[in-house]
Amino acid sequence: MTAAGGTIAGDRRPTVTVYTRRGCHLCDEALAVVAAVAQGRAAVAVVDIDTDPALVERYTVRVPVVAVDGVEIAEYEVSPAVLVAALTAAADR
Repeated sequence: MTAAGGTIAGDRRPTVTVYTRRGCHLCDEALAVVAAVAQGRAAVAVVDIDTDPALVERYTVRVPVVAVDGVEIAEYEVSPAVLVAALTAAADR
């Protein structure tokens, strides 16, 4: 049986979204943590806030912001332990 998104129930990987902007060294560091932790356990989406005025207004200088399945879990820095816990919780939903 498949869920609404067409995936097999219980076989859905969470999505980690990293909101960034060019020239942001903290963004580069967050992306490295996300890439290492999410590998094989989550999809990763990178969003440059400068491509969308609404995102610029929302995040301004708060980048990077890391969200798991739409829930913001970190800004400025992301701890590997926090990301693992968020991915585990998302997988259990």
